[in-house]
Amino acid sequence: MELGFLKPLFDRPGPWASVYIDTTRGTEDAPAQQRLRERAVANRLIDEGADAYTTRALMLTLAEEPVSGTPPGRALFAAGAEVVLDIPLVRAPLVGEAAWSTLPHTSPLVGLVDALPPCVIAYIDRTGADLEIRDSLRRVPVGRAEGREWRSHRSVPEDRYEWHYRNKTENIWQENAELIAAELTRRRPEIGAEALVLVGDARERRAVYAQLPEPMRAMTVEAERGNRSSAHDDQLERRITEVRTEQARGRLESALERFRVGRGRPGDHRSGPSGAVDTGPGGAAEGVPALVDAARSHQVETMLMAEAASDAARDVWIGPGPDQIAVQRSEAHAMGVARPERARADDALMRSAAGADANVLLVPQGMRGPSGGLGAVLRWSF
Repeated sequence: MELGFLKPLFDRPGPWASVYIDTTRGTEDAPAQQRLRERAVANRLIDEGADAYTTRALMLTLAEEPVSGTPPGRALFAAGAEVVLDIPLVRAPLVGEAAWSTLPHTSPLVGLVDALPPCVIAYIDRTGADLEIRDSLRRVPVGRAEGREWRSHRSVPEDRYEWHYRNKTENIWQENAELIAAELTRRRPEIGAEALVLVGDARERRAVYAQLPEPMRAMTVEAERGNRSSAHDDQLERRITEVRTEQARGRLESALERFRVGRGRPGDHRSGPSGAVDTGPGGAAEGVPALVDAARSHQVETMLMAEAASDAARDVWIGPGPDQIAVQRSEAHAMGVARPERARADDALMRSAAGADANVLLVPQGMRGPSGGLGAVLRWSF
């Protein structure tokens, strides 16, 4: 999960109201249930000390929610009588949550927002391709590649002209495939997706695939259903979800492999079947004290957070800056923080990770992750 979208929360002081709410409307009494949930949120915030203006801003935002097209859940963050972020969730929170705290309570987002990496879809035909970027909630057109189309204005006899006709058509198909591949290669850095799905007839897909550079072929898959003019196709949608899920699983497995190697004993260099980079001993941090040290030096590359992490709610001490974080209050004072404040470890570390352009991955139950539920792969080792 990339954290750049959370930076507006860390550019201004708190305290913060953080709300996670189920917004599904699958029953006849859903509107009434929704009003009850919203009232419970308001009461909880007021009980925790939230000011009336910030609470009112949240309630007005929730009341404006459309009846149709609603995501299954929402996360809202407000401070100073203003809702700063309103984030759609891909799954509803199991239990509604409302908190009033020094830092925004962002850690639940790791399991509720779309954590699958976005992918690029290229809808191909003989004349070009339409490109879109896809995640779980959006499909956004990002351009197109237009090639040539050769049309004959006469029937093609079965004589010497037939060879010329076919050869001309093959050449144009090849040129168009090269043009599509060149456009995909050119756009890759700005789009930033980790997977490319080629959609169209088999011959056209393979012609484009053959023209891609080798690094892009490694991230490319072909879908047998759909074409440039097709509408919604359930099988294609399932295939796109499978591709994004496989990419996410590979990213997590690679990070966990690097974490396990990095926390090993000196001289214990291992590499797993996934081919993960060996960071070497010291290339990982495990537990809150080690993570705090790494966060202060902007050393965290990927933070790992297990479901129901036991260390998540542990207290740390923070200052105004994302790298001002300490395990002990006296330690924060020594860093120059005049008035250290308590915060949850997971939220403080999320702030530090966002400030260092790191990302966070959720380790699901059943996978062996860091002890205490919090760990990190580091950018460099000591």
